[in-house]
Order: sequence, then C-alpha cells, then structure tokens
Amino acid sequence: MKPHELEATARALVAAGKGILAADESGPTIAKRFQALAVPVTEENRRAYRELLFTAPGLGEFISGIILYDETIRQKATDGATFVEVLQRQGIIPGIKVDLGAKALAGFPEDKITEGLDGLRERLAEYARLGARFTKWRAVIAVDDDHPSRTCLAANAEALARFAALSQEAGLVPIVEPEVLMDGEHTIERHFEVTAAAQQRVFQSLSEHRVHLEGILLKPNMVLSGKECSHQAGMEQVAEATLRCLRRGVPAAVPGIVFLSGGQSDEQATEHLNAMNRVGPAPWALSFSYGRALQAPALRIWAGVAANAGLAQKALLHRAQCNAAARLGKYSADME
Repeated sequence: MKPHELEATARALVAAGKGILAADESGPTIAKRFQALAVPVTEENRRAYRELLFTAPGLGEFISGIILYDETIRQKATDGATFVEVLQRQGIIPGIKVDLGAKALAGFPEDKITEGLDGLRERLAEYARLGARFTKWRAVIAVDDDHPSRTCLAANAEALARFAALSQEAGLVPIVEPEVLMDGEHTIERHFEVTAAAQQRVFQSLSEHRVHLEGILLKPNMVLSGKECSHQAGMEQVAEATLRCLRRGVPAAVPGIVFLSGGQSDEQATEHLNAMNRVGPAPWALSFSYGRALQAPALRIWAGVAANAGLAQKALLHRAQCNAAARLGKYSADME
C-alpha cells in the first residue's frame, strides 16, 4: 500500500462522529469476562458474542473500525459470511491485534515488555490476505514512584516502532498503543510525567524507524489519577492534562488520537473525551478506541442467552452513539 493509501485509511478511522470498537480480547481475558457472568467459555459462545456485536443494526453509523483477535478474524457468522465480510457490509474497517501479550522484562521484574515481533512479517501478510486493513500493538507501562525504568520505556518504544514499520510495509495502518496504566496510588502529576516520557520515547523510535507518521494512529491513555490515589482529578483537569501532554510529544503529522478507556467507567470515558473535544481545535482528531467502555452493558445483558441479543445490541449502539457525540464535543448526561 502506498503512503497516500495508508493516510486515507487512517483518516477514515478517525472520521467525524465515529470511533473504533476494540473487540480484540485474548482468550484468557474474554474467559474472565464470561466466567464473571457464568457464561460457558467455548469457541461457539465467543463466536456468537462477537457476531452479536458486529451485526448490531446501524453500528457503522458510529463505529469506523473494529479490532479483531486472531481467532475472530477466522470465524464466520451464522449466514456463512466471514466476520471481515460482515464488517464490510456495515461499512466498518476490519483491524487486527498482532502482539502476543506483555511479559516480565528480563532484569526488570516490575516492568513489562510486549512480545510478538518474531514472525510478525509473515503474520501481517496473512492478516492482510484475510482482509485486515489496520493493526494494533499494546505496550503496558506500570507506574509507581520508581517505575517504569528507562529501559522499559526504551524497549517498548523500540518494539512499537518495529511493529509500526512492519505494518506499513505490509500495507496496514498501525495503531500504536503505549498504555500507562491507571492502577496504583500515583497522582495525576506522576501519571502525566510518565505518559509524557513514554510518548516522547515512542515518537523518537518511530522516527528512527522511518515510520510514515501520516499513516498511523496513536492509542494513548488519558492522564488520570491512580485508581487508589486519595485525590481524584476532576473531568476538566483530566482533559487539560491529557491535551497538554499530547501537545508536548505527539507530532501534528499524526492524523488521529484514539483513546483507550483504561479501566474508567463507561460514562467517565465518554465524559473525558467530550471535555477534550470541547476545549477547542487540536492538531489531531480526538476519538476513541474503547473495549469495555463500549461492550460492558451489552455483555451483561446478553449473558450467553441468545434471546437477549437484540437488547444487548441496543445497549452497544447506545454507548457507541454517546461516544460518537463525545467525538464531536456534543455529548451530555441527558443522553444517558
């Protein structure tokens, strides 16, 4: 794919009034969510649940792209169409998670490094043949007074850059995700410090690997107080700190920022995105790439019961519509 084609796909993923649904939960992650609702953990239940999401009527009005998992991109709907074809019918761009998860960083047991670079070129070629048009790789960065180490930031930035370069080589738009976790007692000021350092190191590595910035998206965390912090920053403070952080380290060449929800409640993730889009013009489109913050109500309603599918789809559409409004700065609590 030529640079202008990568740019067109990246811009389509952050089209006005739309965002990305992350449906790329690994086997162990979706198993935990099913088990919490007493849903049997089977391939058929995973397939049925994903079909419920992907076939929600009108989903393409609010969702530009969906991130799939290796199992999911190979599955089919009950009518025999592949899930890629199901998304294309809705006008939704199919994407794929390509990393193999975070492990302890050797020599730094408190830090994580994401694995999956071995064989990635071949996997990307296969995913492109299966119909994927964009990719995602997540780095996991934990925060306390002494962590992350500089080695952790450098190693994860290098992995993200190599992933991005390989994705573009395969004609796929990379979504670069350096997630600085909100777990812990840290203040919003400490979260800002680590997030800024992580983003600046990532873009240094992307430049070194000659990644075409106009053909990527950044999927960052918002700058937040740690979950266990005694003082929780308010909505306006989160919006201001997040935008200030992005302006320090993210080049204007990047077409869009698609935030992760990162453990926020459904409504908080929507409110914070809305607050940022109300602040005023930014160099990048400010959108969303949410998983739980879009799916959680639908999963609770479905709970493995086929007869609940219609109501579950309505719940998904409601959250998608709320976040699509936040993408434009037009969300209000009355929508809930």
